[in-house]
Amino acid sequence: MAGDAAERTSTIGTVEEIPDDALTVGVDVGGTKIAAGVVDGTGKLLAHTRRETPAQNTAGVLSGIADAVRELATTHRVAGVGIGAAGFVDASRSTVMFAPNLAWRDEDLRSSLTAQLGLPVIVENDANAVAWAESRFGAGRDHDDLAAITIGTGVGGGLVVGGRLLRGGYGVASEIGHITMVPYGRRCGCGLQGCWEQYGSGRALVSEAREIAHHSPAFASGLLADAGGVPDAITGEMVTAAAQRGDVGALHCFDEIGRWIGLGLAQLAAVLDPSLFVIGGGVSEAGEVLRSRVEDTFRANLTGRGHRPVAEVRLAELGWEAGMVGAADLARTHSDTAVPGRAS
Repeated sequence: MAGDAAERTSTIGTVEEIPDDALTVGVDVGGTKIAAGVVDGTGKLLAHTRRETPAQNTAGVLSGIADAVRELATTHRVAGVGIGAAGFVDASRSTVMFAPNLAWRDEDLRSSLTAQLGLPVIVENDANAVAWAESRFGAGRDHDDLAAITIGTGVGGGLVVGGRLLRGGYGVASEIGHITMVPYGRRCGCGLQGCWEQYGSGRALVSEAREIAHHSPAFASGLLADAGGVPDAITGEMVTAAAQRGDVGALHCFDEIGRWIGLGLAQLAAVLDPSLFVIGGGVSEAGEVLRSRVEDTFRANLTGRGHRPVAEVRLAELGWEAGMVGAADLARTHSDTAVPGRAS
């Protein structure tokens, strides 16, 4: 045990030696793409590139990451690399223990990529990287305590508490999409039932729209027109566009997921009491159509409402850059330390 702790301290120390003004590369690794970018100390993305993700080929994913970093390093002097990975990352920020959309199982990314690149590497959960980016440079830069919720195909999240990224005892805190919202409810890809992301995600939004189109086509006439009359051809982008132009059926779909997301925020507030919620991910592109519905339900279900301060609900600011920016900044600052410029 003592040897493990000493080794962890040694490897983390190499990352903490990176100067504050150094350029670092952030890599956002998802099930379909590897996005990599050079980021400076102010959070500005200077250059970026991408590769396809060979999801079932672990060696291919590592090769793609290394190749993307090398490409960027040919034109920029980089001092370190941060990896934002969609999966459970261990407490030492080295190993992806499990990734639902990739073939990674106990994959020591840090050791493999450090050996290939000759640069210090840190590995973090992708939603944590997004939360860190929004805390440092985005919608939460004026808050020390926030919860960032990413609403995409599923529901992800990251928590910043006292200016530090909350990772938990084993490194896998903030898997909020798998909070049970409906006991024995809809089956989730994680193997459990009734998880939050089965009700408040982009997938849930599309499922609701398609179900309405199948059973109440008159109510979903606008969505069906967009989808060529085929209910199962309705996409999340169609639902968002229709809602923004005032389509009744699409707005009903946002009523549904807005309620589920707001309920989830109220549960998080009861435990964590953040001063801010930041809503990001692809579904957040609906803007106020989503945010206002989430906030209304959150306020209505907040324990002790009327007798306590109420957290603000904001939309994320950094968009598609957030994962890269957050991962790159973690390589430079390391989130075990407080946010630079803020009190501990």
